[in-house]
Amino acid sequence: MSSNYDESSFKVLRGLEPVRQRPGMYTTLDNPNHIITEVVDNACDEALAGFSKNITVTAHADGSVSVQDEGRGIPVGLHPEEGVSVVEVAFTVLHSGGKFDKESGGAYKFAGGLHGVGVAVTNALSTAVEVTVFRDGGEHRLRFVNGVATQPLSRVADCPKRKTGTTVRAWPDVKYFDSPQVNLAQLERALRAKAVLLPGVTVTLNLEQSKESKSWTYPDGLRGYLAEALAEQELAAPIFTGERYIARGGDESFVEGEGAAWAFAWAEEGAITRESYVNLIPTWSGGTHDAGLRDGIFNAVKSFIDLHSMLPKGVKLTSDDVSSRVSFVLSAKLLDPSFQGQTKEKLVSRNALKLVSGMVSDPLLLWLNEHVEYGKKIAELSIKQAQTRMRSSQKIEKKKGSSVAVLPGKLTDAAEFNPIRNELFLVEGDSAGGSAKQGRDKEFQAILPLRGKVLNTFEVERDKLYANAEVHDIAVAIGVDPHGMTDNADLSGLRYHSIYIMADADVDGSHITTLLLTLFFQHFPKLIEAGHIYLAQPPLFRIDVPAQGKKPLRKLYALNVDELASIEDRLRKDKVREGAWSISRFKGLGEMNPSQLWETTMCPDTRRALRVELDTASFAFAEQTMTMLMAKKESGSRREWLEFHGNEVSGDV
Repeated sequence: MSSNYDESSFKVLRGLEPVRQRPGMYTTLDNPNHIITEVVDNACDEALAGFSKNITVTAHADGSVSVQDEGRGIPVGLHPEEGVSVVEVAFTVLHSGGKFDKESGGAYKFAGGLHGVGVAVTNALSTAVEVTVFRDGGEHRLRFVNGVATQPLSRVADCPKRKTGTTVRAWPDVKYFDSPQVNLAQLERALRAKAVLLPGVTVTLNLEQSKESKSWTYPDGLRGYLAEALAEQELAAPIFTGERYIARGGDESFVEGEGAAWAFAWAEEGAITRESYVNLIPTWSGGTHDAGLRDGIFNAVKSFIDLHSMLPKGVKLTSDDVSSRVSFVLSAKLLDPSFQGQTKEKLVSRNALKLVSGMVSDPLLLWLNEHVEYGKKIAELSIKQAQTRMRSSQKIEKKKGSSVAVLPGKLTDAAEFNPIRNELFLVEGDSAGGSAKQGRDKEFQAILPLRGKVLNTFEVERDKLYANAEVHDIAVAIGVDPHGMTDNADLSGLRYHSIYIMADADVDGSHITTLLLTLFFQHFPKLIEAGHIYLAQPPLFRIDVPAQGKKPLRKLYALNVDELASIEDRLRKDKVREGAWSISRFKGLGEMNPSQLWETTMCPDTRRALRVELDTASFAFAEQTMTMLMAKKESGSRREWLEFHGNEVSGDV
């Protein structure tokens, strides 16, 4: 390894090279489906904007896939700044596209792709891409090989002026994916869902090798789709559907056109179907719009139960009780959606919860009161779920009461003892612990503040572990005895389903997080293996953005410097005046007020957290790494590792 660290050590990645070096940051790598979906999403955005009635996807025999739409066609002229055709810019320049302009007259008002790297990623991870555009009375063609245009966009033929659209054919590069072939079953599911969300649009999948062809169009939209999925189940009430969108001047908090369409139903038994979308993008991991739907349903059903005095004495209803047997399909429209990760599997836009909840709650309450018989069936099903949950909790409560361990005095426990649901937050410092206590949901969240830095327990013998007060309190609070990876550990006494390490978003906080991770890895590894340990992700920065046109005052949060730069870049693209926004840096969790801490770090619907994962297969490597990092006699190995990875570190000044 070279010891030189000078100006020549810095490398600038240009063009599509960042995608090729870190493809996992931009797409899923199990198969090429996502890079094909990026092209499909563009075709759907044209349909969503009202310019295309047919979308055709063809899986070719040679492994390539083509996507054809009847939209307006990508503009074929030269880009004023880049000096090449707009088509070439779209496929070779990251953070470019027609979806950033959200002002009146923009090409797209509601679109799924706002990261600006969609089809450029498709091009970067394909051996070849061919683009054909019908526009302005001509057929235009451009071919890329390994991400580079073989020649400028050229007009190859004339066509009727009314004929418009874009066809993209991509040959995925097999070296980037675990499976080189497109998963046709997964692609079919995605295309079928697009048809559901685009009333009047026909989506077709052609399989060239088997000469099969499938088309989907759903005149009944979401209702028909959900009815098909629940065909064999007995429903407690008919499927409830609706759609509502913000009218002009209707709400200062949201933009005209934002809203949602939905279909949901209750069934006592059978599989649950839950699918959600944002601007036609499937959010397989849900997000804040899902949470908004459940919140709206809960508010309406709870109001109906209260109005008819149906809740038995001593029964407390929760949102999970009401929504546990609900199947739904949700399609939300947001002007500027924020997703967790480039693959957009989870929506994290905080305003989506309030938007969807407000849209659903009133119409559902009205429907329940107009159909009292169905309303009572839904209410009875929800109450039954609550009673089942409470009986389960009472059984566990007896076990808890017989335990000889005395819970630590500084532990602020959850009001309801329900290990299946409850969460424990290990919080750095008494100040942050105070904010967390005030901001938490006391029904299921517990707080254990930690003073100072926890002992490095990597080389502490198990029988001496409880000598440290902080470690003792953590072990007693979680209800599990210390153990090793090969031990037959008893997790039946675990008092919390989820344990969150919540430290400051700075270097000291990272140190405390590392020490706690060391404790769990070395002495409670089965908790990690079972998926009970999480890292909370508090923001380091708050960005206050003034009101702009129809957009209200916004408060945005960034986890780190890179995310702050990304947010500022997006604000510039949204034409917010440079310097109009203000940036505040949180010196620690204690600086955040309870509502901020709840909204950004503790609320299950809006927080971002990382689950710590470990299995038997990876344990040996993890143990080797932890030994190098945490063992006392490994200073030489640590120094060598730090020197090797020094160029990857950003200083926290």
